[in-house]
Amino acid sequence: MPTVGRVLIGVGLGVLVLWLALVVVLLIARPKGGLLKEAIRLAPDLVRLLTRLARDRSLPRGARVWLAVLLVYLAIPFDLVPDFIPVVGHVDDAIIVACVLRMVVRRAGIDIVRRRWPGSPDGLAAVQRLAGYSPADREDRPRPRKTGPD
Repeated sequence: MPTVGRVLIGVGLGVLVLWLALVVVLLIARPKGGLLKEAIRLAPDLVRLLTRLARDRSLPRGARVWLAVLLVYLAIPFDLVPDFIPVVGHVDDAIIVACVLRMVVRRAGIDIVRRRWPGSPDGLAAVQRLAGYSPADREDRPRPRKTGPD
């Protein structure tokens, strides 16, 4: 039978492995180029946008839940990835915001983001790039929803 110490070590190692996997995923998923700097510059408008989207009943419930979880994560005073880790440590919030925005755009379309954007047209263009949307896509309509639970 395992002792309490072994169980705690096993749990600790499991958490460490999951955390390292998160760091790798964030490194892979991060937007390229100056988009992260733009996201940091647009942070106040992005928070207002995320709040408006989370309250929008026209969005699929799953997208609203992800937005609510993101807002809670942004409000927490500590980060999952500490600032001393190069590259990801300082921009983990922006990377996570970009990933959730991409998911919302895939599920609900870019038009909902345009309607709820509180900032300038230049800021909206940056948010569209951050969300992975390019005008060449011309897919403003939401994709068909899956049947079944969200």
